This record gives sequence, C-alpha cells and structure tokens, in this order.
Amino acid sequence: MTYSGVVTVGGRADVHELPELMISKAAVGPMNNNTYLLRCRATGQQLLIDAANDAATLLTLIGDDGIVSVVTTHQHGDHWQALAATVAATGARTYAGRADAPGIPVPTDVLVDDLDTISFGDITLTARHLVGHTPGSIALIYDDPHGHAHVFTGDCLFPGGIGNTHRDPKAFASLLHDVETRIFGELSDETWVYPGHGNDTTLGDERPHLPEWRTRGW
Repeated sequence: MTYSGVVTVGGRADVHELPELMISKAAVGPMNNNTYLLRCRATGQQLLIDAANDAATLLTLIGDDGIVSVVTTHQHGDHWQALAATVAATGARTYAGRADAPGIPVPTDVLVDDLDTISFGDITLTARHLVGHTPGSIALIYDDPHGHAHVFTGDCLFPGGIGNTHRDPKAFASLLHDVETRIFGELSDETWVYPGHGNDTTLGDERPHLPEWRTRGW
C-alpha cells in the first residue's frame, strides 16, 4: 500500500518502505505524538524515535526483534512518557541532544551534538542541532542512497511552520535560523519530513512559506 503518513491514536501504523530502510509511523498518547520505528532491511536491527507514550503499543510495534537504540528528539515530557518502560523491556541504548538530556528523567547513554551520527545495522542517521523549541532539540536525517533525504524533525518543523517558541522573539529567530540553514539550506525539496505530531510534509511544500513564517513571528 502507498504510504500516506496519516495515523491515528489506537489505529494501525503506516509503513514507508524504502530500498534499505522501513519506517513505521504510529500515533500514541493524549497529545497525538508520532513515534517512528526504523528497521534496517539488511540486518533487521531497529531504532525507535521518541518513546512518547503507551509502552504496550510501542513494544507491540517493536516486536520480538527488539531495538538497539531509542532517540529522544527533545526534553518535553510528551516525547518520553514511555521511555523508561521501553528501555527496561528492550535494553536499548538511549540518545538525546546534549543540552536537553538533563531534562529527560531516564539516563542518556549517548549525548548527541550537531553532525553526530547514529548507526544501526547498515543505516546511518545524521543529527542536526536545532535551538529554539528547546535548547537541545535534534533532527535526524537519513540520506537515502537510492533517492532523496528523509528527516525526523521532532517539534522543530511541521506542515505550516516551525515549532512553538512561546512568542519569544529570540527563540523564534534562533529556531527559524537553524531550520533554514541546517534543514532547508542543505536538503532538497524532495526531502520527506516526519514531524513529532500530525501529518508529514516535504521541504518543497514548505519552502515557499518561509518568508510568511518570518513575518508572522511564529
């Protein structure tokens, strides 16, 4: 079936099948958080992005093969409610942005800085540090050797705008700058965007609206 990226809490995961990577997207919890299970097709190793809520659902999604790693995109509580239970059940290694790790009440095994890489099986993700929604938010980029890039943006980029900066002009300027330079400035319009909540988008769909976002200030 064609991947749409449209998921609902309590509904089935949607699976995006790439030549070397399978991406399963599910929605969990009262804030409709997205969680992403990435599976290396060559080795079967798996990585989870944001153990947001509902550990039972996440562990069912993960299945018997387990996960080697779980990455938390940022420190906000709705993105790690199931982290402790998921790690306890799987023994997964934990990753988070260096500046946000102290705000996550589960020990972070690996502190992530800008341009660090996270590997599992034959797959490598590159982290980009985006400051503004939180001090240590990270996006994760998979550069598909058979096509365009795929980026998991947490709460830093959504269809229609960047993440919430709570009307703080400095935080807004910082996040917009980082998203423009480190995401839009380096990736093509075909890049698929997987946000922390809601539907997916592409950089090509969002790029024309960057001036509008700057003018409105949020």
